[in-house]
Amino acid sequence: MLAAASSSTPASSPVSLLPSPTHLRRLHLLVKPSSSSRPPPPKSDRSRSRSVSVTALILPPSFSSSSSSSSSSSSSKQRQQQLQQQLYQPYRPPPSPLPPKYRSLDTKERLDILTNRLGLWFEYAPLITSLLQEGFISTTIEEITGIASLEQNRLVVAAQVRDSLVQSTDDEVVSYFDAPSAPELLYEIRTLNTPQRALAARFIIDYGFDGRRAEELARSMKDYPRRYGERGWESFDGNLPGDCLAFMYFRQAQEHRSASSPELSKAMLERALEVATTERAKQRVIQDVEGGSDEDDGDGGGIDDRVRLPVVRMEFGEVGQSSSVVVLPVCRAEESEAAPWECGMGGEFGVVQAEKGWSSWVVLPRWAPMAGLNRGGVAVAFPRARGVLPWRIKRKDAAEEILVVVDRGLKEEEEGEDEGWFHLVAAGSEGAKVERWRDMDAEKKGRSLGRAVLVVKPPRDENDELSPEDWD
Repeated sequence: MLAAASSSTPASSPVSLLPSPTHLRRLHLLVKPSSSSRPPPPKSDRSRSRSVSVTALILPPSFSSSSSSSSSSSSSKQRQQQLQQQLYQPYRPPPSPLPPKYRSLDTKERLDILTNRLGLWFEYAPLITSLLQEGFISTTIEEITGIASLEQNRLVVAAQVRDSLVQSTDDEVVSYFDAPSAPELLYEIRTLNTPQRALAARFIIDYGFDGRRAEELARSMKDYPRRYGERGWESFDGNLPGDCLAFMYFRQAQEHRSASSPELSKAMLERALEVATTERAKQRVIQDVEGGSDEDDGDGGGIDDRVRLPVVRMEFGEVGQSSSVVVLPVCRAEESEAAPWECGMGGEFGVVQAEKGWSSWVVLPRWAPMAGLNRGGVAVAFPRARGVLPWRIKRKDAAEEILVVVDRGLKEEEEGEDEGWFHLVAAGSEGAKVERWRDMDAEKKGRSLGRAVLVVKPPRDENDELSPEDWD
């Protein structure tokens, strides 16, 4: 592109329109006048051609795009900076857990409110959290306010449970827990999720439960999914608190029956009938009250009402919460006779004492079936439940370890007495198997290692549910 042209003189210099030398090119052209406009020059020594210097500016093709892109890039940077300024938000502290009327109070005033219990319990409960955030410890708060550390924890947790109820249920239910005795009730349902809490709260109101019954309700709702496949499980609705609690009482009735406590078994069935919600659950409980059989239960077990071998799955932390425990030696089936026969706890500290040394021991809650287990008790360990128990078991349970608690002092059953008990029978290379006494021949009875009083399964996560397709 030709930008400018001028005649050159000895003293003149080409004029550049842009300062950048990379965009300049100099073209030197030899221009001769045309014959039509001028006469031909004379043929002499002085005749010479006249030189004309032309300055041209040649712009590269990307010049216009680069200039426009530079301007657009600068504008985009400005937009990005504006967006960054809009996205950036200064730090804002989390909202205060205190009610608005308590936020302006200083530390001394907050302590005074706790000391005198001024206001509703769920209003001053957050004051404990605010004091802990300021550096107080629970024992210091207890010394100043008189609120015990355990009660402090109960108040804080109950207030959080009440807040979840505010979001999930109506005002009538929430207002019921404004009473001073409500923290004990709400604290017991803390382990449930929000929908379960709403259902449990209304059930507690309808039946007027106290703290102990509320604890049973929450435990039954958490425990129901883990009991899949147990006797009568399918007759109860796990989405209803009443059916969950009824199923727990139903199971306890079977345990008392196995421990030869018919009075306690009947009492548990009556309690289950009181709280059962669905008609199917009520009919299942009535069937047991009237002495119905389990042949058509659909539980796949085929075990009649006279079974004498309870199966218990332990819970995490259950031993620590038990008021009474039993210590048993653990062995393989072939080592049962070599394991200590006598062991117990003595002294002020409950030191375990055994007649001889043994490498493996287990501590179990003293469940009812083991109440009379003294001399000769032993826990026989099996790496897999498959092939050990005489009834059908779920596929997932077949691969887990079990302990069979055996009373080695009872290797025979009296003739004419109830022969529905189970015994652990040595099976040679196969280890040992649990079999019913009345179904055993004389040869097997001679190989009995003792009466099996309990089968213990290891703890399992609470959310571990089993699908109906997971059976052998």
